[in-house]
Amino acid sequence: MITAQKKFIPSTKHFAGVLGVLAATLYVTPASASDSSYDAAMEQAEANYDAAKQHCDTMSGNTKDVCIKQAQATKANAEAHAKASREHRETNKDAQQEKMDARYKLEKEKCDSLSGDAQDACVDRAKATYKQ
Repeated sequence: MITAQKKFIPSTKHFAGVLGVLAATLYVTPASASDSSYDAAMEQAEANYDAAKQHCDTMSGNTKDVCIKQAQATKANAEAHAKASREHRETNKDAQQEKMDARYKLEKEKCDSLSGDAQDACVDRAKATYKQ
């Protein structure tokens, strides 16, 4: 006797446990994090992926396939976010330095209207203020 297999269509309740584990990977690095935080974020993404995959291994069929794809997508998202955060921090740091350099040049130019000790003090103050 041949019986028709019933096709399983996963619902959101089947993925509730997986999504809870995976949601933590979306924002694993704060904006002020250093490169060590980038490394930690990448490690966290990998650990979360491994935990989610282990949970997926308790499933079977299409449900398992979808679960694994969700885990992979979430890991890729977390890694992309960590990379973007690191690049954003580096860009901001460069921009801040350019602003400081421009302000220093402006203050130093203003010092040119002075002479003697006043000019020296003005230049020293500009150097100290703008870290030159």
